[in-house]
Amino acid sequence: MKRLVVAVVSAGSLLLSAAALAQTTPAPATAPAAAPAQQSASTAAPVPGAKRAACQSSAKALKGQERHDQMQLCMAQAHLDCLKQAIDQKITGPQRKDFVKSCAG
Repeated sequence: MKRLVVAVVSAGSLLLSAAALAQTTPAPATAPAAAPAQQSASTAAPVPGAKRAACQSSAKALKGQERHDQMQLCMAQAHLDCLKQAIDQKITGPQRKDFVKSCAG
C-alpha cells in the first residue's frame, strides 16, 4: 500500500511538473535593461488564480489526504515557477512579493 501511495505521488508530481512548465511563460528576451522593476511587473502581470485553478483541476480525481498533498505540491511548484519568473525579470523588493503572490494565485 505504501509503495502504491509513493508511486501515485511520484507520478502526480511528474505530471504536475510537466503541466507547470507548459504553463510557465518565458521571460522576454529583448526586455530593455534600463526598464524599472515596476514597469516590467505590470507588463508581465499573470492571470490571477490561473495556476491555482490548474492545480485544482489536476487534483480533482484524488480524494482526501492524497488530494491535499497533491494540491500542496502543485502550489509549491507554481510558487517556485513564479519566483523564477520574477528573478528572470529582475523584479525586486515588495514588487517581487506582490508579483509572486498574484502569479501563483
